[in-house]
Amino acid sequence: MAPSLRVGLTGGIGSGKSMVADMLAELGAEVVDTDVIAHALTSAHGEAIAPIRAAFGDAVLDREDALDRAAMRRLVFADEQARRRLEAILHPLILRQSLQRMHAARSPYVVVVVPLLAEHLHAYRSHLDRIAVVDCEETEQLRRTALRPGMDLDQARAILAAQSKRDERLAIADDVIENFGDLSALRGSVTRLHATYLRFAAERAQKKLDLPLH
Repeated sequence: MAPSLRVGLTGGIGSGKSMVADMLAELGAEVVDTDVIAHALTSAHGEAIAPIRAAFGDAVLDREDALDRAAMRRLVFADEQARRRLEAILHPLILRQSLQRMHAARSPYVVVVVPLLAEHLHAYRSHLDRIAVVDCEETEQLRRTALRPGMDLDQARAILAAQSKRDERLAIADDVIENFGDLSALRGSVTRLHATYLRFAAERAQKKLDLPLH
């Protein structure tokens, strides 16, 4: 039986959404991560490699015929049309696999992590019951992102500028998870949200069954 509740989890780069997703998984939720799906699609022999080669040529592929992510990142942040071409290839494939995995999940609720959910809300909205946004200050997003391997402050700024604004993400949120650097506070917030989602899932399942709760 498919999950009774489908939750979209998003947040800007460096907000801590992967940490929140890991915490929810530890508590028993099944998590579908669109970044993981995207990496599989763009690995050697991945489903997206042939159309990417056709659109961009071999310069964006490495020796194993996987996507050269550094080369593609440089290209798409310098060329808006290139970014749109890449998204047109990847997003339909990611959405299809995400929906398949969401439907196959067996936990009371399933979480699908979509970093660019605000940008692609039209594609996901009808498939989600709740949207949770991990929120932190933009200065902290920049700091965390710039610390990643192969990343510097200029690249972090470019990525942040290309994403939806903080207030745009908050505007689509049913639930906001504040991540201002206190790990114990974050874990407490996630634990409470997990309990809420279990309750919502039970209520939705109950309505579907139309049976009294015991």
